[in-house]
Amino acid sequence: MTAPTLPASMHVFERGWLSSNNILLRGRNGNALVDTGYSTHAPQTLALVQNALGEQTLALIVNTHLHSDHCGGNALLQQHYGAHIAIAAHEADAVRNWDEDQLSFKATGQTCEPFTSDRALTPGSTIELGDLEWRILGAPGHDPHSLMLYCDAHGILISADALWENGFGVIFPELIGDSGFAEQQAVLEEIARLKPRVIIPGHGAPFENTEAALERAFSRLAYLRAEPLRNARHALKVLIVFKLLEARTLSMVELLAMLHDAAIMGACAETLIGRPLTGDDDVACKALLVSLLADLERGGALVVEGERIRAA
Repeated sequence: MTAPTLPASMHVFERGWLSSNNILLRGRNGNALVDTGYSTHAPQTLALVQNALGEQTLALIVNTHLHSDHCGGNALLQQHYGAHIAIAAHEADAVRNWDEDQLSFKATGQTCEPFTSDRALTPGSTIELGDLEWRILGAPGHDPHSLMLYCDAHGILISADALWENGFGVIFPELIGDSGFAEQQAVLEEIARLKPRVIIPGHGAPFENTEAALERAFSRLAYLRAEPLRNARHALKVLIVFKLLEARTLSMVELLAMLHDAAIMGACAETLIGRPLTGDDDVACKALLVSLLADLERGGALVVEGERIRAA
């Protein structure tokens, strides 16, 4: 399949699933990077940017949202380049105070080195990146404060986790009792109205067949909305696999501890078990984990070896 044509000022670093894609945009008024990957991949992200920029510097980092796989390289890149960091305006206070109860890292059992932000992004405004004007679009659903960037001149949408070629990111608000399915529906409808020529997703290669991707996404969303337990089960699987991609191996004891220590993982478990977790719930939690791990092993995502689980 031929890669979509992008302006000469743009370069996409396609990563895996532990790190989001990074989009480098070179401009006369400074070079910018959209999203920076996961913290354990930060040295690799820095090396990719250094290799691309050579003696040039990085002036700005733009985060589509503050999930750990999109902003984990912020601190290292900021330290190296002195780059400014732009984030959604609604998350400015949480970052300023580094409020781990408001940020998602602790609740998902993930990590992110603290960074500072000095620029706020508001849906409806514009930003210049790579000598191109980009509209900032709100994209709640996957995350209530998530943003997308759209370049009208070239029909390019940086969709983050609002739309991939085959689906979209976990609808996290629904896991804690907030609305997310309706917002995701509205975001997909907005993308359909835009009719972008090229979509650069948060994960996976850039693609052009927007209509087919939207058809799959609408179908997936309808499936999740029909039975919300599906969203919780899917989310817990995703969070387990994500942690395995980082740690490579985990014990059943470590996974059980994460259900109690990581609030969103615990919320998923409570939804699936049907009651609040207590210190006496290890039997029910282990049965749940055994079921989820069996599904993931059948799908080739991991290998269960007794009480230890390793990434495939």
